[in-house]
Amino acid sequence: MLDEDRLVPALERIAAALERMSPVPAGALEFGRASAFLFDPATGGLKPVTRVNRVPLSLLCGIDRVADILLDNTRRFARGLPANNALLWGARGMGKSSLVKAVHAEVEAERPGGLMLIEIHREDIERLPHLLQRLGRSDRHCLLFCDDLSFDAGETSYKSLKAVLEGGIEGRPENVLFYATSNRRHLMPRQMIDNERSTAINPGEAVEEKVSLSDRFGLWLGFHACDQETYLAMVRRYAEHFGLGGGDAEGLRRAALEWSTTRGNRSGRVAWQFIQDLAGREGRRI
Repeated sequence: MLDEDRLVPALERIAAALERMSPVPAGALEFGRASAFLFDPATGGLKPVTRVNRVPLSLLCGIDRVADILLDNTRRFARGLPANNALLWGARGMGKSSLVKAVHAEVEAERPGGLMLIEIHREDIERLPHLLQRLGRSDRHCLLFCDDLSFDAGETSYKSLKAVLEGGIEGRPENVLFYATSNRRHLMPRQMIDNERSTAINPGEAVEEKVSLSDRFGLWLGFHACDQETYLAMVRRYAEHFGLGGGDAEGLRRAALEWSTTRGNRSGRVAWQFIQDLAGREGRRI
């Protein structure tokens, strides 16, 4: 048998472990000093993020129009004015998630403590109604963010999101806004929509059920593949900001084009990856 000196610490460790595993009370969430959080499905609580992985809004190139729209919508929401849920859809690597995080940083800088950014993963969408109930008890404005949101054949969790966004008897709390990014305009794969149309007794109704989720977003912001000049403009803006390239504009251009050719793609993500490689070769931290 354990003596008392060994038993007490063991019991304290067990008690601490049980405390960590116990569910968070169903009251309002406490935000503390952080402004960005990750939703924790195990506890239903929020994990503060002390350092958000993002770039300044001024460095995002080629998406000026959609950036202005999203920034204006977010500013209105942070001031307590009506605003729309937003779906950022389109080409991969063109700055959809980067824009959401940059816009939050911009608004938070203008109104410190006025807007919380909360990321929820797509596999946790079914927990969203419970999270919204708790967020609704807070006096803080909360921007819910789901990156790479999409649904495959057989999934039904999208119905939970539909009710949260615009349906349901309770509706969405006034202090919560939902932003999502997706490569799919209607959040469903094209073949899934086509299959529904070809096999259903009433094709129109079957397709309507699937695509009506995207209609719940008041803002549809499209991101399209960039041309060569836009890609080079992205590279130049990053290089100037971080002091890379040694002032050799032509050398920077040739290297950036070679990089995009080896990747078989031009996008903001490819431009950023090139800048990271360039900074590493020049021995610079960014």
